[in-house]
Amino acid sequence: MRLAVVSPFVDRSHGTERALAELLERLARRYHCEIHLYSQHVEDLAVEAPGASRTDNPGAIFWHRVPSTSGPHLLRFLSWLAANSFQRWFHRRFGRVSVDLVISPGINSLSADVVMVHVVFHRLQDLSQEKNEITGIRAGFFHRIHRWAYYLLLAAFERRNYRDRNVLLSCVSQRTANLLARYFDRRDVRVVPNGVDSVQFSPSERLVRRIQARVRRNFQNADLVLLLVGNDWAVKGAATILAAIAAIPALPLHLLVVGSDVVEPFRKMADHLNISSRFHWEPPRQDVMDFYATADVYVSPSREDSFGLPVLEAMACGLPVITSVFAGVAELITNEVDGFVLRDPSDLQALAQLLERLYLDELLRQRIAEAAMLTAKRWTWDRNAAEIWELLKCAAEKKKAAE
Repeated sequence: MRLAVVSPFVDRSHGTERALAELLERLARRYHCEIHLYSQHVEDLAVEAPGASRTDNPGAIFWHRVPSTSGPHLLRFLSWLAANSFQRWFHRRFGRVSVDLVISPGINSLSADVVMVHVVFHRLQDLSQEKNEITGIRAGFFHRIHRWAYYLLLAAFERRNYRDRNVLLSCVSQRTANLLARYFDRRDVRVVPNGVDSVQFSPSERLVRRIQARVRRNFQNADLVLLLVGNDWAVKGAATILAAIAAIPALPLHLLVVGSDVVEPFRKMADHLNISSRFHWEPPRQDVMDFYATADVYVSPSREDSFGLPVLEAMACGLPVITSVFAGVAELITNEVDGFVLRDPSDLQALAQLLERLYLDELLRQRIAEAAMLTAKRWTWDRNAAEIWELLKCAAEKKKAAE
């Protein structure tokens, strides 16, 4: 099968991009798909130049580099959408690339046959209008206006694409499927959870790297390091974690947040709570295992998360995890057995009590972590790719019958 895949970035430093890289590798290698990847940036994925000659494996990934621009995120998105649409039109018009299906992880194409939904911007738009009374985190005026306009635009594109019954939809959790039914009356969505590489993300690898990773960041043996990986920290629950740490000042708890967001509001909050020395931030990078090696507990009391791949990766690494019922990954977790699921992600007292309990009870941390590792092993990228492959075959048959 010949596929066009449209995504601005493909790498292994971010959740959605990592999931796409794992899928494309398997579609090319195992299912012998010829993939034409339209992207601005590709990292840590074996790709070939368009037109490269091949004589062995019929499966391959050809990277068509889409030009990028600088400026605000909204402007960059519109530029990306126009550039990839024109490039694909040009290739079709002049016979360079003819494909069976156009696949888009989210809103990256207005002509996709299959959309793999990793986030519902209608929901984020609703959340952006809610006030978080507990944390008081509030971004600057221009940042709020920009985010509002960005979500408004993406929500409009979602209405256009997701209500079209000719577009097949998959999503990473039943929670996301419920949101698609709620906002777009789509009740025919295939749920395909993300996977995890339990060889790369393993307790043995984490423990080998633990001492060096913690020394490099000046953490002491007695410190309990909490890890949060992702963007949009207000939605991911970073402020609630800071408030919970401040509620139990006698315990040496530290929060390491990894991602791309505006740091200053959270730094100000930490200063206000007198825990500035316990708030640590680092930008994302490819070697995410170094962050898991540093941590003792993964904490993500999300207000909304379609899945939450770092939670599953942390489980595979043998870390106890805390998430919320508003994260899709919670569907794979049994509360108090292989992880902890908060019913109210803004309940800082409940989170503080749980953190205190985990700090004082090392055997509890160990028991939960061992069960988490076993659960994570059941969710593989091979399983994920096999289910997506069946979806693509259905989409191709449906498209062919409609022609």
